[in-house]
Amino acid sequence: MFSKETYMQRRALLKKTVGSGILLFLGNDEHGLNYADNAFRYRQDSTFLYYFGLAFSGLSAIIDIDEDKDVIFGDELTIDHIVWMGTQPTLKEKSELVGVTHTMPSDTIVSYLHKAAQKGQTIHYLPPYRAEHNLKLLELLGISVGHEKVSLDFIRAIIKQRSYKSQEEIVEIEKACDITADMHITAMKVLRPGMKEYEVAAALEAVAAAAGADLSFPTIATINGQTLHNHYHGNTVKPGDLFLIDAGAEVPMGYAGDMSSTIPADKTFTLRQKEIYDLQVAMHLESVKALKPGIPFVDVYDLSARVMVEGMKQLGLMKGDADDAVREGAHALFYPHGLGHMMGLDVHDMENLGEVWVGYDGKPKSTLFGRKSLRLARPLEAGFVHTIEPGIYFIPELIDLWKEEKRFVDFINYDAVEAYKNFGGIRNEEDYLITETGARRLGKKIPLTTDEVEALR
Repeated sequence: MFSKETYMQRRALLKKTVGSGILLFLGNDEHGLNYADNAFRYRQDSTFLYYFGLAFSGLSAIIDIDEDKDVIFGDELTIDHIVWMGTQPTLKEKSELVGVTHTMPSDTIVSYLHKAAQKGQTIHYLPPYRAEHNLKLLELLGISVGHEKVSLDFIRAIIKQRSYKSQEEIVEIEKACDITADMHITAMKVLRPGMKEYEVAAALEAVAAAAGADLSFPTIATINGQTLHNHYHGNTVKPGDLFLIDAGAEVPMGYAGDMSSTIPADKTFTLRQKEIYDLQVAMHLESVKALKPGIPFVDVYDLSARVMVEGMKQLGLMKGDADDAVREGAHALFYPHGLGHMMGLDVHDMENLGEVWVGYDGKPKSTLFGRKSLRLARPLEAGFVHTIEPGIYFIPELIDLWKEEKRFVDFINYDAVEAYKNFGGIRNEEDYLITETGARRLGKKIPLTTDEVEALR
């Protein structure tokens, strides 16, 4: 937890930006895995954490701008709670840690909001992303479909604050990135043919646990890297496989790291693996070199795609003009996702508030396959933290579909691509802070080039 002054300053700026009304913050509750007392790992809502700092279930809060009052709603623990959980601070003690002096029982928030509505105060709330939030909005405000009247003023004010990471936030993110790098380095060292994917996942996840961290998202550790979000870990690693890892740590303050790496099952890459891997690294490095304040991130994405097309042409897999291929979307056969996303308290920072606001500043997104998956497109600014993660994939079902439909035959040499249908996929990912003059990688460096990876193997 940061100092109470940090949370007080954040709330003061939010009040000033929104201007009037009541800001409603719904904390997250516990969720039973298969019965109430056997719960999933608890994680507080990130916006609640940002402004109120308390990672406890059963809380909600309001900022009453018109009355200049912050209130945390919750219930004191009973003796039964204490028997099972130990001595806990009181609600008042918790609230004072973040500079809030007004506390009320959890069930009084309903009457508070009803009275505010009767007085004509605007009640601002955020898009719900959990079923419990929809139910709470129904109970508190009588709203059955939570997305209908969400407050864009509230959303944009939060994004305006949370997009620019303070120095104390960067310290926490860098801690998460250091642990994340150690997770990947451990996997690079332990991977061997004959292992199960879950053995590699266990080794890297143990690094996070040993550092006092949780996972920032479910680990991807797979020989089937062509499946972008593959969470199955039951395959046996075979000689000649490529092993793709996408994994990250979350530190106790809630800040995330997110990195990817691709490792040969053998001690070295095959020639064909090296050709594709080196091309992906070129996409990555050219993207990093382009990072600076003011450059639209969509331009960096286009740069990475053009680098890939030119490399694919040299390998005989693509043809034609690279600019035309990228503009029309032919590159997405091999590169069907975006270049990166914002990162902070959420591994995909603030995306519950709406990707079009976080990554596009309200401008419309493309509907083109591949490009529509670009989560960040807006001009970069100092203080932004985001990932860089271009990839190259050979997805048999997608190749077959596009070949059958004769898509982009002026750009894609389908006969040559056929020989790569069993290749898999490659993705490497790092986390970057945009500075006043350029960009800085966060966390320890993990091996990236083929020489660096093979040296560790």
